[in-house]
Amino acid sequence: MEFQDYYALLGVPKTASEKEIRSAYRKLARKHHPDVNPGNSEAEEKFKQINEAYEVLSDPDKRKKYDELGSRWREYDQWQAAGGAGGAAGAAGRGQPFDWSQYAGGGQDGARYEYRSVGEDDLRDLFGDDAPFSDFFETFFSSSSGEPATGRRTTGRTTGRRQTQRSGSDLEHPVEISLAEAFSGTAIELSLRSPDGKTRKIEVKIPPGVTTGSRVRVKNQGNPGLAGGKAGDLYLVVAVRPDPRFERRGDDLYTKIRAPMTAMLLGGEARVPTVAGRTLALTIPAGTQDGRTFRLRGQGMPRLGKSPARGDLHAEVHAQLPERLSARERELVEELAKAWAAAEGASTR
Repeated sequence: MEFQDYYALLGVPKTASEKEIRSAYRKLARKHHPDVNPGNSEAEEKFKQINEAYEVLSDPDKRKKYDELGSRWREYDQWQAAGGAGGAAGAAGRGQPFDWSQYAGGGQDGARYEYRSVGEDDLRDLFGDDAPFSDFFETFFSSSSGEPATGRRTTGRTTGRRQTQRSGSDLEHPVEISLAEAFSGTAIELSLRSPDGKTRKIEVKIPPGVTTGSRVRVKNQGNPGLAGGKAGDLYLVVAVRPDPRFERRGDDLYTKIRAPMTAMLLGGEARVPTVAGRTLALTIPAGTQDGRTFRLRGQGMPRLGKSPARGDLHAEVHAQLPERLSARERELVEELAKAWAAAEGASTR
């Protein structure tokens, strides 16, 4: 039997608060959940271990017992070898420091602990009837000849316990969409694997305005509940693919466009694409410098949950130069260059 360091499994110090333990467990459970790692036996084992750790550390009574055990858990073997409670006197005669019988299923006052675990039943539903926890847990926090500390009756490594109603666990599922889909909203079809191995298909709507990291909640589409309990929720974790035409900053969009040099010198129009697929006409005033940015109000991304409000579209304008010049065009440009040089010389005198 190997000692289980539950604090190390969850990555928290022994002084961790209940909130810190719960937060660490949720983060690790999401990472190693079998639905996120189908067919990964290493992830399944890790998932069992962190649930075992949370089963103990989230229960104040079990955590207290675990902390009292500490590194002296091997002394329990000596006590058990001496005949358990029947051999307690002999163990005490050999310097037994305190009564280990409180760890054999219930406290010294005979109380049974009905603390609600989030892990053991769900693990059995996921992985079958084999005991999902380690020998260390079964020895110190469960009794093979009576009630375990959680109030469930076990016989060896199989169970004949009464099922308690409980809600199903939540699920997370990653989805990837385009910027255009994030702009207009979209519907996607998902195939989800239930703990019993069955696959179900559901259609989920993604609202306009989501960004990378947005979590879309779908009620009652998580894992099914136990003994009639309600199903958990499904959370879609959104990733928006980059679009080569636009840079997104919050709800604003930034793009670069080209305008004829004549339009920037004399004034004119430039065409601005939008993420919705339309093209807008942008008025360019005479004398526009290369790289100037114009803001088109309300042409950016929808504000999530605040429709019809939208961000802005920022268009950075650059001069579009001809790749080749005819003889006449070259002659005119040279004349223009001379005129500019003369004007610049006059202004410096």
